[in-house]
Amino acid sequence: MPFIHIHAMKVKVLSRNPDDYVRETKLDIQRVPRNYDPSLHPFEVPREYTRALNATKLERVFAKPFLASLDGHRDGVNCMAKHPKSLSTMLSGSCDGEVVWNLTKRECVRTLQAHEGFVRGMVVRFCGTSFFTVGDDKTIKQWKMETPGYGEEEEPLNTILGKSVFTSIDHHQKEGVFVTCGQQVDIWDEQRSSPIRSFSWGVDSFSCVRFNPVETELLASCASDRSIVLYDMREATPLKKVIMNMRSNTLCWNPMEAYNFTCSNEDYNLYTYDMRYLDRPFTVHMDHVSAVLDVDYSPTGKEFVSASFDKTIRIFPKDSGHSRDVYHTKRMQHVISIKWSSDNKYILSASDEMNIRLWKANAAEKLGLLAPREKAAVNYSQKLKEKFQHHPQICRISRHRHLPKSIYSQTKELRVMKEARRRKERNVRKHSKPGSMPVVTEKEKHVVTVVK
Repeated sequence: MPFIHIHAMKVKVLSRNPDDYVRETKLDIQRVPRNYDPSLHPFEVPREYTRALNATKLERVFAKPFLASLDGHRDGVNCMAKHPKSLSTMLSGSCDGEVVWNLTKRECVRTLQAHEGFVRGMVVRFCGTSFFTVGDDKTIKQWKMETPGYGEEEEPLNTILGKSVFTSIDHHQKEGVFVTCGQQVDIWDEQRSSPIRSFSWGVDSFSCVRFNPVETELLASCASDRSIVLYDMREATPLKKVIMNMRSNTLCWNPMEAYNFTCSNEDYNLYTYDMRYLDRPFTVHMDHVSAVLDVDYSPTGKEFVSASFDKTIRIFPKDSGHSRDVYHTKRMQHVISIKWSSDNKYILSASDEMNIRLWKANAAEKLGLLAPREKAAVNYSQKLKEKFQHHPQICRISRHRHLPKSIYSQTKELRVMKEARRRKERNVRKHSKPGSMPVVTEKEKHVVTVVK
């Protein structure tokens, strides 16, 4: 008889002892198996959701972004400049040729008559010891940062007389070099009274010029022929330019990403470009209902703030098409200039009713020192809001903003117009020969051409 080898086989079965869960009589209490580990709470998600909802509601309750109004000007404020070393120091220039020196102790420290007519631009030297101003009187003036002593006259350190009106100025991050623009883009050495290099590319005037804070040899400017022009300080000619459908007013480089910049446009939008691929912007930021006049990045490079002719300020995440917050007051008129403070906490806006306003960058943030428990609670609430941010109820509460009636009705009107245009395009495409009407994306619509 052959030998048969039988393998021992393991069989896993669920074994339940009825004594653990069956009641002896129907009057007994039902036994429920429970794990008392707090991290395995059976209602963890509903409990966290309720907390996230409450945190979102409280955030809207405590959202009071307006802090102070700095009033010392006698005419509309045209430009502002941040101090690179001192957080509490800020400069502003108005339309009557006056430069007021503001400290965020909310008081005016120093006033000087810098130019005849408008002060068009101002910038603080990278070391913070002096600052430059340009105005309608065709001059560039360098001023000492310290207030003159008793009996001393307020005299500029240096004055350069140009051939035409200067509209903007910016300073190099590391060297004694600055750039101005007007009828052309000029690069100046601080020691010389004539430009060391001039660029023009068939354009009659420029409105804004900015040095790249990372790749410090690169510059960008906005021109009146609807173009944005890029330059390398070491080259004799401009690098390339992108021509858009409408004119860009100002631009700002991202301080953390060397190649990216955002420009504010007359067509109510902002466009973020990668300077290596100028044929289309990689984000179109919409929400304003009038021309966007100025833009400034936060020092972290994650967000930027825009100032518009529609009397509002909006804060955009750098890769989002829509703003995360909008600030406005009843008295604020067209916002001309905007700056984000170097500590990432405040925003300064200058408008043409002679006021500079100080805002919190995060509307519901508590200012001052926080106790360790408070800090932990804030961080926990923030994480909960992030976790449940796409839930309809939380999304609706966190997104809701009260807008002035005029802006609300204009937004609605623009939406109707855009939808009508889209519907018309769709109908034309439907009744055209296949392929004769290609689909043009929103990003490609606004760029006319790139010239190299």
